[in-house]
Amino acid sequence: MNIKKNKFSNNFICHIIEKDLKKNKNLSLHTRFPPEPNGYLHIGHAKSIYLNFELSKLYKGQCNLRFDDTNPIKEHVKYINAIKNDINWLKYKWYKNVRYSSQYFEILYSYAKELINKNLAYVDELTKEEIKSYRGTLHSPGINSPYRNRTVKENLELFEKMKNGFFDEGKACLRAKIDMNSNTIIMRDPVLYRIIFSDHHQTKNKWCIYPMYDFAHCLSDSIEGITHSFCTLEFQENRFLYNWILENTTIKNYPKQYEFSRLNLEYSILSKRKLKKIVDYKFVEGWDDPRMPTISGLRRKGYTPSSIKKFCQKIGVTKQNSLVELSVLEYCIRRELNQTAIRTMAVLDPIKIFLYNLDSSHKETFTVPNHPNKPELGTHEIIFTNTIYIERSDFKEKYEKKYKRLTLGQKVRLRYAYIIKAEKIEKDDNNNIIHIICSCDLDTLGKRPKNKKNPSVIHWISTENSMPAKFRLYNKLFNTKNPEKKEQFLSYINPKSLIIKYGFIEQKIGYEIIKKIKKSLNHFFQFERIGYFCIDLFSHEKNCLVFNRTVQLKDSLR
Repeated sequence: MNIKKNKFSNNFICHIIEKDLKKNKNLSLHTRFPPEPNGYLHIGHAKSIYLNFELSKLYKGQCNLRFDDTNPIKEHVKYINAIKNDINWLKYKWYKNVRYSSQYFEILYSYAKELINKNLAYVDELTKEEIKSYRGTLHSPGINSPYRNRTVKENLELFEKMKNGFFDEGKACLRAKIDMNSNTIIMRDPVLYRIIFSDHHQTKNKWCIYPMYDFAHCLSDSIEGITHSFCTLEFQENRFLYNWILENTTIKNYPKQYEFSRLNLEYSILSKRKLKKIVDYKFVEGWDDPRMPTISGLRRKGYTPSSIKKFCQKIGVTKQNSLVELSVLEYCIRRELNQTAIRTMAVLDPIKIFLYNLDSSHKETFTVPNHPNKPELGTHEIIFTNTIYIERSDFKEKYEKKYKRLTLGQKVRLRYAYIIKAEKIEKDDNNNIIHIICSCDLDTLGKRPKNKKNPSVIHWISTENSMPAKFRLYNKLFNTKNPEKKEQFLSYINPKSLIIKYGFIEQKIGYEIIKKIKKSLNHFFQFERIGYFCIDLFSHEKNCLVFNRTVQLKDSLR
């Protein structure tokens, strides 16, 4: 098989697959992505999606989408729909129909009975706390349950009673009979089935017993003909149980489980349980809030499918856990948007400038490029008049040697236009600057000043060419590099993770954006000297466009 090699294809998992394909010429790779529908997918899941779908593409196999839906209390159809949307948005197609572990509940139940018949499973009536205490520790062996030696007949009858709702929740469970002295704690008679009286989103109220994840997962893999089952390193010990269940049932297919390092990203939480807390406690607006490391949050922030895939390719697949720098993810989207984003001007914190030597009828139109290095992206027109907006941070009343922008008595060049000089300022009764009065040198359009150093360049918008806009500036959600390691992780949430500014964009660009919004099309911009932004298609305000900052300009980080 001819494989197109790249950084992604040169990893230990690819080496395993290639070895297996050499041993078995008839082997066809079949992978799966098996999320639990108990929350939205995050960037860590994107790594797993990328791995499973790209491997199936690379080796001309298939990849299933299967929801491991074995806990109806925590699961919801809205999560199923969000997960399918995320995978579609990433431009991946799963093999045939979406699958659910719940489709196999009947056959899973029969395999559980098979283990009972082999005297390899028993109904236990210890409480959850007692089971935990009987299990022992890493340094001490477990203790057999007093119910462990029930007869096969007795266990079959009790398991049937569990299925028929005879027991209350927590009063009985089915456990595998393995070894309470095992060095691997997960093999100390793990629970295979528990009782949950809750309607299931797929099976409704048909069942009141539900298989544990470990029991359902390996058997579902086998039923679907999965050849290679990939999971993260925290499931390394679960492989012993995965193999034990397959070996001790009459299931035909025998998938192999392999583990890789999970993604840990700076300043981020990648745990659905913890992310749900952030949502539930309203630290963010929802799962798709652009501060969240969810795929839908990144999408709303302005990340693209190709930038996320590039990130997954860049970090690679290893067995070594590490903390990936946030800058790697930001590099991938910044690199892409640098090539594709339209350049335009926006003023986020406006202060007004009056050019006193131009009369109110003065009006010029300049044609400017949409991208300095890509003429194929076209041009647009900007208007120059005697009243303009600049950024408040681009003016200081008092001269400072290191400050290279506009101060009283000093000059700057307006981007694409003239050099101006600040002459005086006007303030209100509270000593706030109302506007700056400047002179404009009309002999400097496209020219360097004679015998003088070229002044700094600032961006601007004419009041006549302005459209109101709201700008959401997103920063790191956490103030600490590795919040996953913090017990009280919520106390490290950054109170300045979202800063909102009200300013202006170029009016003509604004009209073009409104047309695209009506067609549900997104558009990406580099607001010159500020950063990369996208229009928020999910948030509209009357007479005001809403922009989300995707990432800062590289220069602005220095």
